[in-house]
Amino acid sequence: MSGKLQYSASLLLLAVSSSLLAAAASDEVKIAVYWGQDASEGTLRDTCATGLYAYVNIAFLSTFGDGRAPVLNLAGHCDPTSGGCATLAADVASCQSAGVKVLLSIGGGALGGYNLSSPSDAQGLAAYLWDNFLGGTGSGSARPLGDAVLDGVDFDIEAPDSRYYDDLARNLTSLYRGGARGRAFLLAAAPQCPFPDASLAAALGTGLFDLVWVQFYNNPPCQYAPGPGDAGALLRSAWRQWAEGMPSAAVFLGLPASPDAAGSGFVDAETLASEVLPAVEGAPNYGGIMLWSRSYDKDTGFSVKLQGILRNRSNHTAGGGSGTSSSPDKKRRIYIIVGAAVAGVLLLFLLICTCFLCRKKYRGTPPPQEGSVAAPPSKTEPPQPNHGPQHMKRYTDSEVERMTKSYAHKLGHDSNGDVYRGNLRDGPSGGGEGAEEQQR
Repeated sequence: MSGKLQYSASLLLLAVSSSLLAAAASDEVKIAVYWGQDASEGTLRDTCATGLYAYVNIAFLSTFGDGRAPVLNLAGHCDPTSGGCATLAADVASCQSAGVKVLLSIGGGALGGYNLSSPSDAQGLAAYLWDNFLGGTGSGSARPLGDAVLDGVDFDIEAPDSRYYDDLARNLTSLYRGGARGRAFLLAAAPQCPFPDASLAAALGTGLFDLVWVQFYNNPPCQYAPGPGDAGALLRSAWRQWAEGMPSAAVFLGLPASPDAAGSGFVDAETLASEVLPAVEGAPNYGGIMLWSRSYDKDTGFSVKLQGILRNRSNHTAGGGSGTSSSPDKKRRIYIIVGAAVAGVLLLFLLICTCFLCRKKYRGTPPPQEGSVAAPPSKTEPPQPNHGPQHMKRYTDSEVERMTKSYAHKLGHDSNGDVYRGNLRDGPSGGGEGAEEQQR
């Protein structure tokens, strides 16, 4: 029992320490990016191979609903109408093998090409997405991305009068849970930063979304505003609303990867690392950042600069450099302190249990006191063999003297008195062998 307890406690201590150290060692930020609207951005496989991104949204399924045939628009990458996008299946598999989640984004900025007209319309779109991009078995038509099985669906719905996307979320979730492929699928959304979002409020209100990357650009009332005063005040206020309003989702800070990628809201990598991220990553459901898009990020190297700044700052602080500590550094110190406290508690618990078990194991019955009688053996235990005088009854000197005198007195009044007094005579009449023979 003692050995098993020590082994279990050791494994628990190792697991806790490893997870804390892994969290403390994380100097980078998770990045989600949109891919598919510019052929110059490179292939999907190359995008994932950079190691910069945790999520890639294939953009967009830009036509659907209200009787329209769904259309996948990947700009100059491939033509889905002729089956030319089926070759992306190998790229999707490559991304997934590298640990990158690949989602299909529906909607986008091309307004007028999509909307849902009824709950049954939402149900039909959910079935189409499931059968053609996710875990379904197909509905008779060829899957646009070949045999690729994507990791989920992203709602980038920007039409202000959008309806029935809450029904779409519920229908997709129902299909996810009933899927036979034995894997989990994700629901994501890209609302505008004014809270609540005009297009997706009802859908997000279902609480079914795993990932929410909020667009903090092209929205002056809630984006970073450089200039006199507190440039991050509007962003921080909106961020708190989103983080508190979506407690069950990982919330990402959505930004343009270049000043050319949006009309407003661009934040350079240095400012993002030093001023903006420390204000948002303290939220318990902070997930990372989202960038629009891979094309702009490739041109500017935004994500490469950001990750480099975060790593260098961490190394500088770890090496004893001076300067203001970033939020990741503060978090790392907290992880170390918490890890040391947890390890100390576990070690103390292990020592207490070990001492208790050892005391219980080696605490035997105290040796019998002088003049005492050993307790009879239990009925359930076999009799123990007599291995020596330790099993004999012990008497005090006074008891021995008393019993000797009593026995001497007794011998003096019977036929054995002569034997005791040493007066036994030799010969047949006096005992010895002759007398013994006569008695026989």
